[in-house]
Amino acid sequence: MVQRYGAVSQVETQLQSSEFIVSKTDVKGRITYANRVFYSISGFTEKEVMGVQHNIVRHPDMPRSVFALLWQTIQKRQEVFAFVKNLRKDGGYYWVWANVTASIDAQDQLLGYHSVRRCPNRAVLPAVSDLYAQMLAAEQKAGSKDAIQAGTAILLNALQGQSYENFVLSLQSN
Repeated sequence: MVQRYGAVSQVETQLQSSEFIVSKTDVKGRITYANRVFYSISGFTEKEVMGVQHNIVRHPDMPRSVFALLWQTIQKRQEVFAFVKNLRKDGGYYWVWANVTASIDAQDQLLGYHSVRRCPNRAVLPAVSDLYAQMLAAEQKAGSKDAIQAGTAILLNALQGQSYENFVLSLQSN
């Protein structure tokens, strides 16, 4: 297992608007490819992450229910967009606007997943952070068994009847 060397901190590294983070995983979520921007912003080296679960960069501020929604969507071979707060190797963090899709071969067999992340709309990050904090608090209060359901209930309330996709796309385009 790859070790993170820093305690979680409030030090943010911002992805530049001209940068794109690209990574690919196998069907189990293990990293099979990452571009130089991934290494630069995450602080990890290729040797440290190849074959390792992509959740190596999962920040503890991220609700489990966001990732449950992401996995439910991509396993149906549908693309998903999400705001994600990632953890750097040194304990700092970086926000991304993620697009994740299934990678399919010519015989329609699932090969893994492909993600392109870019700079999020920084103006909406306080609202996204607040929503994620509410979801995380509900998950923690509910306990491990019911965490995803509790976080999802907070998200559904915030959506006010609109789809998750429309919600996040409207935030990014504001």
